[in-house]
Amino acid sequence: ELRHRASPWQRNLGYPLAMLGLLALTGISVLIVCFHVLELLLDDAAMPRGIQDASLGQVSFSIFGSFGAALQVVLIFYLMVSSVVGFYSSPLFTRLLPERQDTPLTKIIGNCVSLLVLSSALPVFSRTLGITRFDLLGDFGRFNWLGNFYIVFLYNMGFAGLTTLCLVKRVSWAVQAELIRAFGE
Repeated sequence: ELRHRASPWQRNLGYPLAMLGLLALTGISVLIVCFHVLELLLDDAAMPRGIQDASLGQVSFSIFGSFGAALQVVLIFYLMVSSVVGFYSSPLFTRLLPERQDTPLTKIIGNCVSLLVLSSALPVFSRTLGITRFDLLGDFGRFNWLGNFYIVFLYNMGFAGLTTLCLVKRVSWAVQAELIRAFGE
């Protein structure tokens, strides 16, 4: 119903641009993670350990300078939003989704706890994937398991593989559905 009420500009320009933006952000994050996997294989310095002497403002945390830092911020925001959407889309937590004007206090507390856990895990998540080296000066890089090559390597490979699989599945199913709709079985 919302799609039918949308303006032609929104249907013909807005939705495709939003989908292309999501595809681009997903592709860029997978590409960065794949480069991080190669870095892990070639150099021990790529491990997500803490920053010893944080020279904040003196040295860029991105090799692409300001553009790279802005891209990191956008990718971290995208990962945050996609993890929240994925969390509430999972079958186990769909009952936790708040309802307008009818959310009990226990459900509100559960949502607050869930969002707190997700937001606390985001800096470690982005550092482990190699999206950023910046750890918000919270010593997130001091966890012992972040120094374990196999855990970090498998985490990165799992993210890249599962995200690519999901992306291919979604895109190929959408293309198949459009082809079936166009040629009419």
